[in-house]
Amino acid sequence: MAKWTPKHEAPEPLEGPVVATITGGTILWFVLFLAQLPFYGWFDDHGHTWWVWTCLAGAGLGLIGIWYVRRRDAAIKRDAAAGPDQAATAAE
Repeated sequence: MAKWTPKHEAPEPLEGPVVATITGGTILWFVLFLAQLPFYGWFDDHGHTWWVWTCLAGAGLGLIGIWYVRRRDAAIKRDAAAGPDQAATAAE
């Protein structure tokens, strides 16, 4: 079996408001968790309590994601502020 190789170059990664996107998603997961809490009995009766806990897990993982992307964004800004000369010496 031959190894598959792509016939075109990979596109550049998309950059956008990453921190705002992750924060918005985290808030959405937490709001969904809160919206389902009053109906916990129904979810329990029908065997769907994992829906509630999935929303809470999404909110918790989103908090880790916010921490991660904020640090990443700060590191990118620090690197850009350092200038190309210092970035080249740090890479060596």
